[in-house]
Amino acid sequence: MTEPAPSVAPRSSGRRWPLIPTIFVLCAVAVMVALGVWQLQRKTEKEALIALYERNRAMSALVTYPELPPVPDAMLFRKSSVVCLEVVRWDQRGGTDRTGKSGIRMVADCRTGAEGPGVLVDVGIADDFTPPKWTGGTVQGTIVPGPEQPTLVDRLTGRAAPARAMLVADAPVAGLRASAVPSGADVPNNHLAYAVQWFIFAAAALTIYALAVRRRLQR
Repeated sequence: MTEPAPSVAPRSSGRRWPLIPTIFVLCAVAVMVALGVWQLQRKTEKEALIALYERNRAMSALVTYPELPPVPDAMLFRKSSVVCLEVVRWDQRGGTDRTGKSGIRMVADCRTGAEGPGVLVDVGIADDFTPPKWTGGTVQGTIVPGPEQPTLVDRLTGRAAPARAMLVADAPVAGLRASAVPSGADVPNNHLAYAVQWFIFAAAALTIYALAVRRRLQR
């Protein structure tokens, strides 16, 4: 009597769709898409902020200089004046004058009273690092973001201290050239590019994973 041939189980385990890796990839793609959408929202917010700054620049009325940080957006790029009682220290940084010529920007950290953080005043552009012979006085100019802004890491970790503003003098002190005044157009707005990058990363992840799964199922 001929014995029946043993049955062979179908080899389907290699053709099963990988569930856990698929869930992981889809979650990662969802995060990338969410980041792209968030960057588009930030783009709209930044455009509205730049428009506010440009309206502020067009106003000629003087506002009271903010005593303490943070400085409201409605006051940035507005005209103001301060009285520098004493220059506590000088901060020399690279900068340009209003003709586009490079030089050393002289920023005076001024005392304005017995207490308080004082005020930063950009009094002009020099050709070297020698501080000007200026000990203080009344300065009129434009309120701009100060040179010491918190880093992205500080903001994400919650360790960012409120940033001080700075007054760019309309008229430089003796021996210096007038510093270029920033505008709202100088505020970076790269959020559209960041959004496109996140969407490309999401599409690339889906494409690579689909090709990998297809190759596995065809083996």
